[in-house]
Amino acid sequence: MDPTTQAFLAAVIGAVVAGGAVLAWHISDRQQHQPQVVDEPAVPAAVAAVLSVLRSSAVIVDDSDVVLKASAPAYAMGLVRGTSLVTPELASLVCEVRRDGQIRETELVMPREQAPARHVTVRVAPLGSRLVLALVEDRTRERRVESVRRDFVANVSHELKTPVGAIRLLAEAVHEAADDPEAVRRFSDRMLLESDRLTVLVQQVIELSRLQGDEPLDSPLPMSLDEVIGLAVDTSAIDAAAKGISVVTGGERGLKVLGNEEQVTTAVANLVANAVHYSDPDSTVLVTSRVEDDFVAISVVDQGIGIPQLEVDRIFERFYRVDPARHRSTGGTGLGLSIVKHVAATHGGEVTVWSVEGQGSTFTLTLPRAETHAPPADSGGSHSAPAHDPKDTP
Repeated sequence: MDPTTQAFLAAVIGAVVAGGAVLAWHISDRQQHQPQVVDEPAVPAAVAAVLSVLRSSAVIVDDSDVVLKASAPAYAMGLVRGTSLVTPELASLVCEVRRDGQIRETELVMPREQAPARHVTVRVAPLGSRLVLALVEDRTRERRVESVRRDFVANVSHELKTPVGAIRLLAEAVHEAADDPEAVRRFSDRMLLESDRLTVLVQQVIELSRLQGDEPLDSPLPMSLDEVIGLAVDTSAIDAAAKGISVVTGGERGLKVLGNEEQVTTAVANLVANAVHYSDPDSTVLVTSRVEDDFVAISVVDQGIGIPQLEVDRIFERFYRVDPARHRSTGGTGLGLSIVKHVAATHGGEVTVWSVEGQGSTFTLTLPRAETHAPPADSGGSHSAPAHDPKDTP
């Protein structure tokens, strides 16, 4: 091999060696500066599938407090924002479970803006070595129902004490006045009055307990609204006569509504009784009916004390009274309007109120109509009166 060829081969070999060295240096440098890849914990496929259809709020968190998977209700409840837990108490509970691997269960109260606080039960458990599963159940409705039930029992107990205590005191008075026929007669009349109040209260409590589920009626039946209004007016006839109040009926005649006749009669009777109780002596209570599309509206208009605007939204609460100082004299129990509200709900209707303090109120009960066409309004009869617009109430 001549010297020229040898020199050329040596140059090529040197270039290859130099290039290899440079390539090796670049590879080594890249490996030194390349970040180490850490395997992310994977959510088991079965767990991910369950979470995708779960109606409860469920969240899976990794060892870096990153939310890897969450059910749709968890986002709707506001537990997760992006990949982070929003509730500090829940995040703290997740950290404790990750630290010792012990399952924890507790109740939390989650405040909300412009809404009542949310009550939830939380169960947090380890899911493998690096994941934590949190299950959250909304118990707000259950807690509210429990609170209402406790208040209801407390209010009933309080209301029962008054007539029961009065009857006992009157019985003692009758015993001591055995030799005074006039006193015995006076005290016995009071005992009859208190026993009547007690009977009404017990009946309304029973009626309300049957209605408060607001379950729709299984088989509503058509009924004559004229008969319902007639029975309701007769129920308050004695009280109205005692105060010189005229109860006048009017509006469209021959209408029929769908529902339970006993419940509807009770509701209308409660509205009429409420109007009589809170109306001034020698005034008028007007009961009218009219058709509104597929519904019938029964309005009871009084010229009573009216309702302050701030209290209108509360009058359908159980045992709530606009004027607590007067309820003893009127004999009210504070349950009548609540019963009306529940009757309306079970019949697929509603009850509304229009009122001006010091001028009177108009309560309107709307119920489903039983037939498409009704006879024309009957203007005759001593108890009829023209339909009344609530805004015209004096």
